[in-house]
Amino acid sequence: MDDEEARTRLLDAAEELFYRHGIQAVGMDRIRTASGVPLKRLYRLYPAKESLVTAYLERRDRRWTASLRASVATSAQPPVLAVFDWLARWFSEPDFRGCAFLNAYGELGAAAPEVVRVHKAELHALLAGLVPAAAPPALADQLLILVEGATTVAALSPGPEPALRAREVAEALLRA
Repeated sequence: MDDEEARTRLLDAAEELFYRHGIQAVGMDRIRTASGVPLKRLYRLYPAKESLVTAYLERRDRRWTASLRASVATSAQPPVLAVFDWLARWFSEPDFRGCAFLNAYGELGAAAPEVVRVHKAELHALLAGLVPAAAPPALADQLLILVEGATTVAALSPGPEPALRAREVAEALLRA
């Protein structure tokens, strides 16, 4: 096994375990066991748990954002509404556990990696890029609150309903 395969296996295990059980509840030995990567190599690639958490969140950010962008780009719906359609599908996935970035911040607080803040800033920028040019400047802020609120509600009660309700509000905001 080369380093690239070891990284992939470690990140796959970290993503599954951290997202399902929480960052603080999962130790490095558990990740080693789940990945099949020897402990020595794990610590050579990720010298501290914080570096593995950061790598996990950075990879999740790239995948999550790419999936959302691709869905919006191929949707027949207006871009802003396509976001909420994508969220409804995500909230319905059997392993949905809320937002990994908010979960990380909730567990780690100020010690959460900077990637958490970067992800939220990128989401805001993505939403701002989707709003019609004539929309009020505050619309992207309002949409971000709708996305985050729907995600939090769905974490407590998984399923498409929070996204569909937030979509209705987004439609009203777009009409206003």
